[in-house]
Amino acid sequence: MIFRQTKLAGAYLIDVEAMNDERGFFARSWCRDEFEEHGLNSNLVQCNISYNSSKGTLRGMHFQLPPHEEAKLVRCIRGAIYDVIVDLRPASPTYCQWQGVELNESNRSALYIPEGFAHGFLTLTDDAEVFYQMSSVFVPGSAAGIRWDDPTFAIHWPEQPQCLSDKDQTYPDFVK
Repeated sequence: MIFRQTKLAGAYLIDVEAMNDERGFFARSWCRDEFEEHGLNSNLVQCNISYNSSKGTLRGMHFQLPPHEEAKLVRCIRGAIYDVIVDLRPASPTYCQWQGVELNESNRSALYIPEGFAHGFLTLTDDAEVFYQMSSVFVPGSAAGIRWDDPTFAIHWPEQPQCLSDKDQTYPDFVK
């Protein structure tokens, strides 16, 4: 695996190193030891799949409140998404900064998101499927979010979202 630090402290884009032959290829998508060597949380305890039937679906921006913060490893296994993270850690040098990356079935990249980040994505294709691994089980009472269009962050989405949940549309403004 190839670990590339993003512009946000502690967040990594992880690419597979494919071993090709006449059958196709083989690659590791997860290795506890390599994650630990990079100082990343390797205690992934829950996996989820998000299927999105329509291009323009936005999910986010979500996070869990303390003490249930979660690191995430996110990969788009079908179609394409624009994946966005926002650093909400007050002590971080990249506090309140955001970054977006395209994850798709062709690049096979994954985004490692540390605890203390908000996360969301916009589908760039119909029938987009996203696979998540998390370091903490979901605790409904700790679920929180920030608005996808909060002016504090001024996230530049590649397209105007066409489908959002009521909950994702009504998160309050972020207060520093």
